[in-house]
Amino acid sequence: MRTAASTVLSDQQTPVSRKKGGWITLPFLAGSVVGVGMAMSATSSNLIVYLISKYNVKSIDAAQISNIVRGCMQLAPVLGAAASDAYFGCYPVVAAGAAISLLSFVVFTLTAAFPSLRPPACAAASSPSSSCQPASAIQAAVLYSAVCLLAVGNGGTRYNAATLGADQFAGDGERGRDAFFSCYFACLYASYVAGDTALVYLQDSVSWALGFGVCAATTGLGLLALAAGSRYYKRPVPKGSPFTALARVLVAAARKATLSSTSLATLQYYHHGSAGCDTDGPTQTQDHVPSERFRFLNRAAMVAEGDDVSVGNAKPWRVCTVREVEDLKSLLRVLPLWSSGILVSTTVNAQVTLTVLQALTMDRALGPRGLAVPAASITVTVLAAFVLTAALFDRLAAPLWGRLAAGGCRKPTPLQRVGLGHALNVASMAVAALVERRRIRIASAAAAAGDALPMSAAWLVVQLTLTGAEEALHLPGNTALFYREFPAALRSTATAMPPLFIAVGSYLSTALVGAVRRATGWLPDDLNRSRLDRVYWTLALLAAATLGYFLVCAITYRYRDNAVDGDGEANHTLEEK
Repeated sequence: MRTAASTVLSDQQTPVSRKKGGWITLPFLAGSVVGVGMAMSATSSNLIVYLISKYNVKSIDAAQISNIVRGCMQLAPVLGAAASDAYFGCYPVVAAGAAISLLSFVVFTLTAAFPSLRPPACAAASSPSSSCQPASAIQAAVLYSAVCLLAVGNGGTRYNAATLGADQFAGDGERGRDAFFSCYFACLYASYVAGDTALVYLQDSVSWALGFGVCAATTGLGLLALAAGSRYYKRPVPKGSPFTALARVLVAAARKATLSSTSLATLQYYHHGSAGCDTDGPTQTQDHVPSERFRFLNRAAMVAEGDDVSVGNAKPWRVCTVREVEDLKSLLRVLPLWSSGILVSTTVNAQVTLTVLQALTMDRALGPRGLAVPAASITVTVLAAFVLTAALFDRLAAPLWGRLAAGGCRKPTPLQRVGLGHALNVASMAVAALVERRRIRIASAAAAAGDALPMSAAWLVVQLTLTGAEEALHLPGNTALFYREFPAALRSTATAMPPLFIAVGSYLSTALVGAVRRATGWLPDDLNRSRLDRVYWTLALLAAATLGYFLVCAITYRYRDNAVDGDGEANHTLEEK
């Protein structure tokens, strides 16, 4: 018989084993992330090549489709996070996402294995794409059903897995969570490296059917790893949609919009008592008084004449607690910083898809035997740079920063880390423009001389390395910032904020490339006759403007004043300089 000492209470006051949560869960979560991540990355990265080579899609059109798919794969995690926060919890959503991903790769395997599910190949490799037969309606429907399943599966797994892992360190303070986020992103991007090399090579050079089949196998193993650790996971119980409480604040404040300042001065603030309010711990302000920012919203917490705030009688759409008001304010305060991530994502998504098209026109031979590297595998440089930069930053740069920084700051703050990422983004776009200018010059000279030897694809490594380093600073920094600043009830939504701005950035990059094609002659189907360097210079200017916008937002931003997070650890006020 188990004694009382053998159990502890979770955040929801239910008995759980002492072994639940903590680092014991990492191997299972890492196995799931790696298994699913390999297949996801290989398929999304190589989709552009699959469309061109097997579905006879024109190169720029394939790049645009790939951008839209990337956007859907990043938008879906936001919906998955909302479902997790409000109804199901993280673990069921992650498990369902992995199962749907497995089904997606099964359908992809079928499209590759059965010729009847694809259009016939072009008559000759030199045939213009316009002479190739496009996919039929049924063939396209099967392909895009696999793509839709891929996006839905990614919505359940990618960042909900990050929240599931962070929940295992509830009560351990920020140190355990931050270390987990670094491990999570390292595992995630290491899986991307494996997917974009080994699996992409199988797809391109051996067999598309075999490549997709291996994707299905790794996803199945990831699902098994996730299930194997189920008895060790902490599973915080969802408390209903947190967005309803945020909506109530807006409605309650609007209802008191006509109150005069004289009347408001005599009113008291409501800070406890209503159902669903203040159940996560103490209020966010020691004096039970809301902050001065977004002062209009403070009206929602004022007890006006006719408001009955006795226990069980408070009307939530008329009066809200100070805690609920401050929760909404924490979201509003972080939105300008979040919007700067959209612009970064716009430049990065455009660069990555266009880089794959560049690689298709370049010499990709590797080693003395001339092994051809698949074009999609060139982006593995981003992933490798991410893993290396994340490790070096956490182990070397951050401790050194702590010793050198004025004021005894122990480590770079999330905003400082994100700011460094913005600076590297500008450098990456500028380098991409210079490299592309050289590539076009060499391609033009080779065409004039009748020489078929193109420029080496190794020249693309520098710009992609800078992009990977930028993401290693930008994504973990933003994830840590949102997880820290968002209310406890919105933790899954917090970790889904980066994929949300990546999704919006993917759509904007698609619109940007489309606008460039319509307004200029810079992007014809023949990339050797393009002015892609001018596109990259445009992206560099956009990145520089984004850096300036971010600095303005960061300088004026203040972390939550005297906030107490869900783990009971105080977050101290710190203004970015």
